[in-house]
Amino acid sequence: MRFTIRARLTLLYFVVLAASFVAFFWICDLGFRRAIEITVNDASRTNLEIVQRVLSLCASKGTPKIRKELEELSGLWANGAIFQVSQADGSWLFRSTRFPLAQSLLPAPPPDGVAFFTTNLDYEQYRIAQKTVLMEGQLLHISAAVPTEPFDQALDRFRLFEKRFLPLLVVLASFLGYWLSGRALAPVNRIIESAEQIGLQNLSQRLEVPRAADELQRLTVTLNAMLERIESSVKRIRQFTANASHDLRTPLSLIHTHAELALRRTRSETEYRESLARVLTISEETTQLVESLLALARADAGAAHLHFTEMDLTPLLHKVAHQVSLLAHAKGLSFSARLLTETLFVHGDSAALESLLLAILDNAVKYTPPGGSVRLRSFAAPEKIVVEVEDTGVGIAAEDLTRIFDRFYRADQARSREVPGSGLGLSIAQWIAETHKGRIKVESQLGVGSLFRVVLPLAATLAGSPENSQLLDSQATVS
Repeated sequence: MRFTIRARLTLLYFVVLAASFVAFFWICDLGFRRAIEITVNDASRTNLEIVQRVLSLCASKGTPKIRKELEELSGLWANGAIFQVSQADGSWLFRSTRFPLAQSLLPAPPPDGVAFFTTNLDYEQYRIAQKTVLMEGQLLHISAAVPTEPFDQALDRFRLFEKRFLPLLVVLASFLGYWLSGRALAPVNRIIESAEQIGLQNLSQRLEVPRAADELQRLTVTLNAMLERIESSVKRIRQFTANASHDLRTPLSLIHTHAELALRRTRSETEYRESLARVLTISEETTQLVESLLALARADAGAAHLHFTEMDLTPLLHKVAHQVSLLAHAKGLSFSARLLTETLFVHGDSAALESLLLAILDNAVKYTPPGGSVRLRSFAAPEKIVVEVEDTGVGIAAEDLTRIFDRFYRADQARSREVPGSGLGLSIAQWIAETHKGRIKVESQLGVGSLFRVVLPLAATLAGSPENSQLLDSQATVS
């Protein structure tokens, strides 16, 4: 059986309150009994001391005088207080009528000090104080008793009050707790009702934040922040889907168009080859686009499998420099590489890091007009390696710098149409850098060029300082 939070809070409140009331009344009962015991002890002790003072005043006047004084004292006491005085042989000097006739019914008084005990005398309970005193060379045993019945009746009335009102107090307090828990959870119900109304069509809607600075306010703020992240993710997915659909539709339409035109009439072998070559080129570009999309989809789903090992980044940098120098040569660019030749171990995936570097260098070559230059440089920093790619290309506007890593985003759309590409290269490069616990920084100015800086953590401490590192310079220039 499942209970609501309100029911569980009320049940917990009932249990805690019942235990608290029981403990409170038990402590009160214990304190009441202790107070009664102290009160009757003090009363019986006081009466015993009064009898002792009377005996000390009359001890020298003889037994008849003592008995007369004690009898007068007995007549003065009220509230049922009684006493007796006996000699060492057990004979009485004075005894109130309620004391037992047989002295043996009472315990022997202590040789010194005062002793207390409780017993029934004439069917009524008394608290008795006993003491032994020496008067005129004679030992006398004094017993003074105070009835406890009034105190016992008060204690019984208190216990009766407990039995009658304790359950009622607990039940009333539980109802109050149920009402208070409902008031306390009312904002939670409002949050639930508001959250149930939010769907994919109105993700921009937010929950009302309570005014009180408490846990519910924190919960609401946290849920609103989560909704904002979900809305942002859904927008990215929708934009990604729309852009992917658009970028896939264009090459598929071109393939369809070229094939249709080629089949409209009989053509020569050269014309067929030209049509097939165009279809093949478009198919290769489409395949590359689909592979990029799959790579990003696997990355988003956490299913991208990279094989991390401790690898030397230096050979990879030289390999990439050689490949890009060929691209730069073909476009008429000046390419220079200033790379470290020492061993630089990083913890990473060789193929992924190669894709990262090629994506940035490929962008530099694409967006640098003929006659320009592309420079590749690497250097060591404390516990990291930095790879810089600088070009003298068209540059990136300041408002585009924060968006160039977005999927399918291409700065300067007019010029981008002239440059082949899907706008996914930098997105994949950024994901690879973040997966390797690195980052990519960009500095750019329109008409001047761009500087991309890749920072990766080293897997081991560098042998030697960066200033003493050997560099390999290579330059290829085509006019």
